[in-house]
Amino acid sequence: MPKVFVSGCYDMLHSGHVAFFEEAATYGDLYVGIGSDKTIFELKNRKTINPEQERLYMVKALRCVKDAWINSGSGIMDFAKEVEALKPDIFFVNTDGFTPAKQEFCERLGIRLVVSQRVPHGGLPARSTTALRQECTIPYRVELGGGWLDQPFVNKLAPGPVLTLSIEPTMEFNHRSGMATSSHQKAVELWHTAIPEGDRIQLAHTLFCVENPPGTTSVSGSQDQLGILLPGFNKLDYDNGFWPVAIESITDRETLEFIERHLYLVALPLRRDGYTPFAGMKVTAEGVRRLAAATDAIWEAVKRHDVVAWGKATTESFEAQIAMFPAMMSSEMEETIKQYRGTVCGWKITGAGGGGYLVVISKTPISHAIQVSVCRS
Repeated sequence: MPKVFVSGCYDMLHSGHVAFFEEAATYGDLYVGIGSDKTIFELKNRKTINPEQERLYMVKALRCVKDAWINSGSGIMDFAKEVEALKPDIFFVNTDGFTPAKQEFCERLGIRLVVSQRVPHGGLPARSTTALRQECTIPYRVELGGGWLDQPFVNKLAPGPVLTLSIEPTMEFNHRSGMATSSHQKAVELWHTAIPEGDRIQLAHTLFCVENPPGTTSVSGSQDQLGILLPGFNKLDYDNGFWPVAIESITDRETLEFIERHLYLVALPLRRDGYTPFAGMKVTAEGVRRLAAATDAIWEAVKRHDVVAWGKATTESFEAQIAMFPAMMSSEMEETIKQYRGTVCGWKITGAGGGGYLVVISKTPISHAIQVSVCRS
């Protein structure tokens, strides 16, 4: 029988996990590598509900599982040592578990990478651990252009916008991935499972103050808090300050559906410990104006529903960032971008770079990539 390998956390074991295992087992004998408590904390910045030995016991008890163990490594490639020893024929992953690094790893070892269709067992609802942990409706945010312009040391040189998209928490994004996970976590600590009633801009200001108490030396830019709190697609105009001088929002159905059809996220390695985007920094007024102009072009292209212009402006915005903050780019990012160059309309990196996700703008569907659901309210 072929050997099939899967890896994951598998906390709060549910029917979605079992369906995933059963689908994987149709390809051969199933072996499961489980993330350790330490690894899950590093990736998600939270403790598991069930400790690793309990998770291992439950997974091994499933009749479709040939064997299981706790992976000995760390990070999103914590399984490397075990896979090299097992020599499986197939590595089976979910769409949100696919990464270029796993693809390269499998190609190097001659392993076939298969992506699950995530079909629930007949008659049962689709399940995810994120949904079961608590019915948390607090969004995440993805920055679509102009990142760094919410920092006064940048916008004092020239004004410009940051574009944010508020997205439904349909999956749990890794910590340090440029998806405003720290602000999201602070919002959960403050409001638990849902944003309270009230003026969203005022609530975002409250979250900004909670996250940046007096004495904070590295202030989290307000695009994070506003990006989470304001539904839809938002243009935040900055001019020599931490808070925008103007805010414009797009919430119409046609535009948000246009964004959802053409926006994809490709998982990248996480930021390395000790990473700083400020190494080799070259922030100039000319560079800031270039970044602002490209970001304005993104906004106008999305309003026109012009995916080609949107992608082109996105790449220009990203290149303007890299020119000022070259440390944002890593060799892994460069290799991933090479895979999409010439076949998609444009790309950028989430957040301050160093890892996280590659944002890809494409006219045609991208296999194995993540699509988001935009918050409407």
